Amino acid sequence: MQLNIIIDDYSMDLEIPDDFINASRESFERLDQNMDEGIQLGQNWISQPDRIERCRLAADKLLAALESHNEGLAMLSAGYIISKMPGTKQVIIDNSGEPSATEFN
Repeated sequence: MQLNIIIDDYSMDLEIPDDFINASRESFERLDQNMDEGIQLGQNWISQPDRIERCRLAADKLLAALESHNEGLAMLSAGYIISKMPGTKQVIIDNSGEPSATEFN
């Protein structure tokens, strides 16, 4: 599956193989278990994050992974988004420090 990532004026396509997503299911479940405790999303603490808030946190991690050239974390973050929001083709990541403005299409 291909995910188009837009950050400001930058756009890239990240190819996430279906077998990677299937092999990462346990990792996604562990991420969800950790997020069940609550998440810090920008300046806000969210005690019971919904699916979109969880994916916005993953998109924030994806941004950090791309900036630090951490391909493994980028793939895991993108795979998490695709697994939680099937049909998502594009992530527009807010780069101004407000992850709640990140959009999924």
